[in-house]
Formats: sequence, C-alpha cells, structure tokens
Amino acid sequence: MKRALVLTDEQARHPFRASLPAHVRSNEYEAPADVLWKLTCDDVRGFATVYFSVFAAVLVFVA
Repeated sequence: MKRALVLTDEQARHPFRASLPAHVRSNEYEAPADVLWKLTCDDVRGFATVYFSVFAAVLVFVA
C-alpha cells in the first residue's frame, strides 16, 4: 500500500488525523459545545419511548 507523504498538522491533535491530507480534514464540524448538546422535545420523547418499551419488554420476559 502506498501512502502519500503528508506533513503533520498541529490542529489535527491526533496521529491518525495528522497523517490525513488537508483536503480530507477540511470538512470538520466547528460548532460551539452548547449547540452540540441542545436537547429538543423530540429527543426527550424518543428517549422516553425507548426507555418504557424496553422496560415493558423486560417485565414481559421476567414475569
């Protein structure tokens, strides 16, 4: 396997990412942390649905 000679980039902060060419890393997502962890009503509803369905399934199999 041939690998292209790539100069490391200090912004990559990981040996694998530093070995990648710049055009591969150009689409990195730069968003503030508060935007990444924003919780919506759909997220809460989905979590509650999965939680209670798994709880009901466990009760059916245990009982």
